[in-house]
Amino acid sequence: MTKLLPSLAISILLGAGAASASNTFALSEVQGSQTLIELGTVVAGDHGRVAIHDYHAGQKGRLLGSAAVRAGANSDVKVSLTPSTTDKVLAVLLVDGQAVAQQIIRIHN
Repeated sequence: MTKLLPSLAISILLGAGAASASNTFALSEVQGSQTLIELGTVVAGDHGRVAIHDYHAGQKGRLLGSAAVRAGANSDVKVSLTPSTTDKVLAVLLVDGQAVAQQIIRIHN
């Protein structure tokens, strides 16, 4: 029993790390369009959505657009946005309704 507990603890820790590592997006922190965000490859641990929100004064604002993603790697993900004058947005990857990854993106015109 005493040998089983350390092995079980290591398995739980490794499993938790693998789950969080499977929810990512590889996108540029600077984008050139206020109407389209190019996210590149999005990896989701399960089916979900990428939501793009206005971001001002350190606060998440209104939803500007979203796109569905499937479990696994989703290549060339793009999100169309409602027109806005914002210069920063917040990209949020949602799986099972929970935010599992996020990144602030600066919009440069």
